[in-house]
Amino acid sequence: MNSDKSNITFFAGRNSRYIAEKIVKEYGTKLGKSSVLEFSDGEFQPSFDETVRGKHVFIIQSTFAPTENLFELLLMIDAAKRASAYKIVAVIPYFGFARQDRKDRPRVSIGAKLMADLLTAAGVSRVMTMDLHADQIQGFFNVPVDHIYASSIFVPYIKSLNLKDLVVASPDMGGAKRVNNYSKFLNCPMVVSHKSRDKANQVGEMTIIGHVKGKDIIILDDMIDTAGTVTKAAEIMMYRGANSVRAIATHPVLSGPAYDRIKNSALTELIVSDSIPVKPDSEKIKVLSIANLFAKTIDKVYNYESISSSFII
Repeated sequence: MNSDKSNITFFAGRNSRYIAEKIVKEYGTKLGKSSVLEFSDGEFQPSFDETVRGKHVFIIQSTFAPTENLFELLLMIDAAKRASAYKIVAVIPYFGFARQDRKDRPRVSIGAKLMADLLTAAGVSRVMTMDLHADQIQGFFNVPVDHIYASSIFVPYIKSLNLKDLVVASPDMGGAKRVNNYSKFLNCPMVVSHKSRDKANQVGEMTIIGHVKGKDIIILDDMIDTAGTVTKAAEIMMYRGANSVRAIATHPVLSGPAYDRIKNSALTELIVSDSIPVKPDSEKIKVLSIANLFAKTIDKVYNYESISSSFII
């Protein structure tokens, strides 16, 4: 990166230092010094151990296992505001609560909107995130949102596989737009899985719409949680004669039985980003780093340049 770094500083929440260190290394600098005072009852208080007065402060924190990481991010934003930072940018590779983007049944919260309100109230100047579960979440904010697309790292990997009969697939109807964009860019067919849920994280019936026999399928999604949907889709596609099935998911939430399901599934491999840490030596899981993508985007934002040229799709 060629920008002047004298007025920019980076900090990270405790559980996101693994990705923050990669990002700042790609950017060509180091993380700022910060610490957290912990009380015996679980309360904690982050603080910056160097001046941030008049600076552009980038706070890197994914909100996986989302509540405590989110609250730590809010406290760090508040601390930066009270320390007279010039601009405060929340860099949130994985934006928790994004599945709560609307009232899909009576008497429920819209958690994504509440999260946007909390970040704004804390004093954030800008938000940078990646592959939101729903694009409209950007409109929940009254500050600028830089929405990064992980296709920039996934498309080159797909091309490197040199699959002869590539077909891209959506695990549900909601992801059809994303998969259609990949289909057009890669000039390959697409199929869609139609599923019903009996309850959250539990797939009921599933139907595959499209031709998969003899094809190399890549299922595309923004996140993978319990892995029930993607492993069931892979099983059905292989039963219907697919040559191979892979899955790409930006955010590896991987809760509950996910690791065992993936290990025992028909998937050839699962490709994810490092927006959330993955257990080391996880069988069938390949991790691609988003550090360079975020570093380049941060540099463009800091220098008031367009970021759209950084994205493939």
